[in-house]
Amino acid sequence: MPYLKQKPFRKGIEEVIRNWRGHQPLSANREGGDTVIASYNIHKCVGSDKIFDPIRTINVITELNADILALQEIDKRFGKRTGLLDLDKLKKKTGLVRIPIDTISPRGQGWYGNALFFRKGDVYNVHQIQLPSIEGRGALIVELKLHSGRSRIIATHFSLLHRSRTQQAAAILSFLRERPDIPTIMVGDFNEWRIGKNSSLRIFMPFFDIVMDTKPSFPSRFPIFALDRIFSYPHELINSIEIHDSPLSRAASDHLPIKAHINLLDAKNIL
Repeated sequence: MPYLKQKPFRKGIEEVIRNWRGHQPLSANREGGDTVIASYNIHKCVGSDKIFDPIRTINVITELNADILALQEIDKRFGKRTGLLDLDKLKKKTGLVRIPIDTISPRGQGWYGNALFFRKGDVYNVHQIQLPSIEGRGALIVELKLHSGRSRIIATHFSLLHRSRTQQAAAILSFLRERPDIPTIMVGDFNEWRIGKNSSLRIFMPFFDIVMDTKPSFPSRFPIFALDRIFSYPHELINSIEIHDSPLSRAASDHLPIKAHINLLDAKNIL
């Protein structure tokens, strides 16, 4: 279906989400922010056209112009779990550097497919958590010292199974309860389209506001489901959330990227 013909339907889907019980739009949707954070399930660099094209994936990432980036499915899932992106080329085009982690295989680039990138700052803690799942899932929890102070970024990719997603959310929340109280952003593909009481993510409330400004990101050619999310603690850190919808992003993966403009400089005044 041509893109222009999809727009009215997409607006209809977004209206359904907005009218969902409990949904809270970012009514201010303020412009600006000192940091852009993005999340992108690159689908192992295989596009909606079934073509494997890592360069195209890098070009989409370039479009995002993110300061902090979380990627999912950056490795082959089976066998040697080889990383799929040319990280030197990515750095040259975007300035983004991968946060060093212990990969599952020597040729890998991620932790259960998750990788985090940033432009500037100092990493002072990296936690790699294996999440409960029969599929093999994990979360990267990185504490950074940025220009705005100390912040925590969580990057993850949740299970396809509802019960496992609930257990994974509980595992992350349990970890956070033992850590210092600092501004925290959580991003990723949560494989959860529900935003009400049946959501597997509801355990995060009220630490994260899971119903704030949810937007459909999947499938990329015809987005209906809001699988990709960005949450913050405190909630006021997020100025705006948007789905990055371009001709290139619609072709490069089965997910569209999601990004948020955040105000980490205000975090000290909010906490």
